Parts: sequence; structure tokens; C-alpha cells
Amino acid sequence: MRALTWVGPVGRKDALTQTTEGLVALTGVRKSFGDHVVLDDINLTIRRGEAIVVAGPSGSGKSTMLRCVNGLETIDGGSITVDGQRIDTAGGGLSVLRREIGMVFQSFNLFPHMTVERNVMLAPVKVRGLAEADARTRAHELLGRVGIPEKARDYPADLSGGQQQRVAIARALAMDPKLMLFDEPTSALDPEVIREVLDVMRDLARSGMTMVVVTHEMGFAREVCDRLVFIDGGRIVEEAPPEEFFNAAKSDRAREFVDKIIHH
Repeated sequence: MRALTWVGPVGRKDALTQTTEGLVALTGVRKSFGDHVVLDDINLTIRRGEAIVVAGPSGSGKSTMLRCVNGLETIDGGSITVDGQRIDTAGGGLSVLRREIGMVFQSFNLFPHMTVERNVMLAPVKVRGLAEADARTRAHELLGRVGIPEKARDYPADLSGGQQQRVAIARALAMDPKLMLFDEPTSALDPEVIREVLDVMRDLARSGMTMVVVTHEMGFAREVCDRLVFIDGGRIVEEAPPEEFFNAAKSDRAREFVDKIIHH
């Protein structure tokens, strides 16, 4: 395996190496809802340790692409592999594959009747068979990592939206995933708490986690991601390192998108 030293955005993956090996591959992926084509011949490879931001206008297919990678939506054509295993033909093995993929949604989807600690512990105990004591230790480590160790015994209703989303991130990390998918994780949050969630995601990226993030937070994209993938009308219009995309987008559609962001 050939390795290269990755020179990404400032502060990204200090002293870390990124390999050229693909962890995720989408090949000719197509998806329709009725007569509406949502994904049209999507081809994308994501390397291990790479942080990708997927951007584009609402309804362009960004979230659907993530849901297809996680097997939450079936595809109509093409193939999706994660770590060499086909998601789209996994059948009964899909639940096993999903254990390797963490997903964080707009809504936090925490169990309201469980404490924060139990929310984070549940999947490792029930799915991976981890001992309760080990799962509890791991939960506390992860709550510390996302900056809310003192909230372990609280219930979701006692937390702010930003804190709940950080619990959701800890819960996804508790399964030790190879890949983290974020579907507009800050879009439901009040502006004053968005940064605390983005800070956690920034630290994850710097640690070398492979991440695909659908977001409208272009400041985060510019600072953290290795590559920005711009989707419009269900097709990948352009992909480039963030500085290249924002300063010298090649397609008219991407330039129009950048211009709207800058003058927003």
C-alpha cells in the first residue's frame, strides 16, 4: 500500500498520514423515487482517513447518497462497497456491515427514557455483546471526548440541542465504526450551539476518522475537509480540495453556488 503525506486545510490531521486505499466506492449509482431521478450515475471513491464534505442545493441528492451508503435506501443501479464489501447486495449481512458505519442525523434520535450513559452503551452491549462494565467505561471515555462527561446520568430532555447531538456522535462512535456519515448534523440547532458540534467533528477529522459530511457550513468545509464534492440534480458536478473549489471552481454551476455563499 502506497502512503502519502496529506497536506490538507490548516490544522487538518497534523502529523497524520492518509493512504490511497479506498474505503468507500460508489460506482455508477442510480436512485429514483418514482419518476424522479435522485442520484444519476454517481461515481465517488473515499480514501481511508479522508474527510469529505458533500455540498449542493436542497433536493440535489446529498442526503439520499448517504442513506444509500448506509443501506437505509436501496439503489436502482450501480454498486456501493465499504471496505471491499457490497452494501447493495449484502442481503441478510447488511446489519453486520452497518455496524462498521456510524451515522449522525439532523434529529438526534436519542431514547428519551434512557440516560445519556445508557444511550451510548446500548448498541455495544446489545449488538456487539460488550460487557456492561466495559461499555460503561467506553461511554464515559466518549462523553469526555465530545466534551460532556458530566452529563452521563442526565436524560436527553435535560440537554440542549448541541449537547444532544454530541451524545448522538458519542453513541455512533461507541460501535468503533470505520466510517462516520453526518447528514446535516447542525441544521436543527440554534446558531449559538452549532460551533460546539462542529468542534467535535473537527477533532474527529484531525484524529484520522474517515468522514462524509453533508452540510451547509462552508466555513467548516473550508477548514476541515480534504475534498469538497458538489452535487446538483443528482449528479456530481465537481470535486476538488476546498481552497480550489472556493477560489477557482471549474463549472459554471459550482461558481454560481460559491457566489451565492459569498454574497449570502
